[in-house]
Amino acid sequence: MTSLERWGLVLLVTLLTSCVALTGKTVGRNIDDAVITAEVKTKLATDQAASTLTKIAVDTTRGTVALNGNVESAAAKQQAAELAGQVSGVTDVINNLQVQAER
Repeated sequence: MTSLERWGLVLLVTLLTSCVALTGKTVGRNIDDAVITAEVKTKLATDQAASTLTKIAVDTTRGTVALNGNVESAAAKQQAAELAGQVSGVTDVINNLQVQAER
């Protein structure tokens, strides 16, 4: 192993360790949560019955998905939570969605 390769390995280990120190999650967990977030967003965006679900903010931490934002109805709020719960790897859904008052 060359000196450059050793330094690269040291840098990689340092970055991975920093990731755990900053977020409290392993690199694998960060990747898993990012995949879950992307899959939930895709599921919300492709749901034909609720076109407004694309405006929902999705955040995943250790498999728990938090939904934030505004929706048009209580039915849309429930639909968003159900869709999020269908994604593989989701352990819990925190539904912080607010139903907009009708004008």
